[in-house]
Amino acid sequence: MTVDRRNDAPPCFGELETVFPEGDDGLRHSPDECLRCREKTECLRAAMQGDPGLRVREEKVDRAYAAGMMGFFERWKRKKAFDTRRKQSKKRSERNFPL
Repeated sequence: MTVDRRNDAPPCFGELETVFPEGDDGLRHSPDECLRCREKTECLRAAMQGDPGLRVREEKVDRAYAAGMMGFFERWKRKKAFDTRRKQSKKRSERNFPL
């Protein structure tokens, strides 16, 4: 996946595991260095695009289900929507870059 990057952006721009890593508590947190960066908002938006962002959203759904905040069918519906988006994205990229 390519990320729209500004010319003056730092090299870590849009890298999900750098700008929004999973912490020891199992939740994702932005590091202090990222919070001080002037590109933080656009960087996090870019990192959450595409398949990595879908995985983060799936983690959130799984946590809600495990905590009892979401029922089985709601979880199934949301995970099905993520899978559909992933397949559509794959088809789009195959059309643009056939092997």
